[in-house]
Amino acid sequence: MDFRPKESVEEFRRWIRGFVAEHLTEDMIERARRTGTFHDWEFHRALAATGVIAEGMAGPGRAGGRDPLELYVFFDELGLADAPFYGLANTMLVAGVVEQIGSAFHLAEVLPRFHRGEAIAALGYSEPGSGSDVAAAATRAERVPGDPEDEPVWLVNGQKMFTTLVHEAGYVILLTRTDPDVAKHRGLTMFLVPTDLPGISFQAVETMGGDRTNITYFADVRVADRWRLGEVHGGWEVMKVALAYERGVFGNMNQGVSLLRRFTRWATETGAMDDTAVRKRLARIAIDNEITALLALRPALIASAGGLPTTEGSIAKLYASEAYNRAAEACLDMAGPEGLLGEPGDAWFVDHAARDAPVTTIYGGTSEIQRNNIAEHRLGLPRSR
Repeated sequence: MDFRPKESVEEFRRWIRGFVAEHLTEDMIERARRTGTFHDWEFHRALAATGVIAEGMAGPGRAGGRDPLELYVFFDELGLADAPFYGLANTMLVAGVVEQIGSAFHLAEVLPRFHRGEAIAALGYSEPGSGSDVAAAATRAERVPGDPEDEPVWLVNGQKMFTTLVHEAGYVILLTRTDPDVAKHRGLTMFLVPTDLPGISFQAVETMGGDRTNITYFADVRVADRWRLGEVHGGWEVMKVALAYERGVFGNMNQGVSLLRRFTRWATETGAMDDTAVRKRLARIAIDNEITALLALRPALIASAGGLPTTEGSIAKLYASEAYNRAAEACLDMAGPEGLLGEPGDAWFVDHAARDAPVTTIYGGTSEIQRNNIAEHRLGLPRSR
């Protein structure tokens, strides 16, 4: 595999750096940190106006689109700039799923709103009793008796955890249980549900990393069949496409790079860099960051060549999150008491990383789930029971 950068990709990297310099403000970054809502409508709409959401990602069955390598550096640069881009990432992920699996209704009614930056999407997979095991979803979608065949209606009841940005989103992609009497992977159906339907409510959840997520409740929510994505009981096939996007090109895996940059600057200013032991530990973090970058690049390279990254995304996500945790622990140890300051100034970023890093081993599938996925689908090991 050739890891040398394409000139077109590097040109795109220079463009996004220029865009960030022009449109991203310190107020946007500070507001996102303060509220835990890593989405800014002004920044989002400015990005949408460039056409990046409408262009999407090139791939099988799609005419045109951005090279996945370009989108890899796109999200890499946004992450390094601390841009509030979570809404953009969610929306591009869901837009990609809709383009592959959506009906004519979705393509006409929903995609244009995504493309224009008018609406963003939230992810409705995990539940209180089934975090990483999303196939165990218990949120029920039952066909309403007596409705005409030409427009069935589903009654949705249940709740979803970790529906980040649902309080800003116009839609939530929702995994539901439509047949409880078959194997769990076979009785699922996916919907793209407008969040303004009666019966939908949400409750904020503050994470120790500073992000805001939500619990979303569905109480007798009537969802017309036109909002269904894919076949009835075919939700797991849709889910696999969504997970491939989330763990691959659209993943944000450069937190260790930002931490190393900040800590190196702090260590230089305070004189801590004069300690040989400090330099040695920072070198180990730099090595981890380089490995993370190469592993994160691999899914983009596969997608760029026309493939669909699956286990490659799991490998990258697993290594990146565990490396970030090692880096945060090392920096907290080196900074000492100053690393426990939670306010801007001094080594506040170490405290933030120490709280943020453990969370990254959970979202997008826990480290245990990623290891199972790699073991079964890459190494051919038997499924654990």
